[in-house]
Amino acid sequence: MFVCTSRGDREAAGAAPGLAKMTPMAENPTEAQPVESFESCLDELERVVKELEAGDLSLERSLELFERGVGLSDTCRKQLEAAETRVEMLIRKEGKLTAEPFRPDKPDPKA
Repeated sequence: MFVCTSRGDREAAGAAPGLAKMTPMAENPTEAQPVESFESCLDELERVVKELEAGDLSLERSLELFERGVGLSDTCRKQLEAAETRVEMLIRKEGKLTAEPFRPDKPDPKA
């Protein structure tokens, strides 16, 4: 599993500006680095995609960015799944907390 680290830390280490570093999470949870916010990882993912779409990259750089993007996407997906689980747990029914799947309101097809 990978975590998104801040751009400032990466830039201070001499890496390309504007991109966060994806680093493997430690096997031992006590050694795990804190996970960046969903918003910061999503912003970083958008920058990676724009750089890849711009083209004119070496194969090696393209692969690095692709790998980073996959890790960022995975991190965002897991955070969204965790948020969805929290929403399911907080839905109240008849005064009791009842787990229900989260389903956004679907537009009425007749409308």
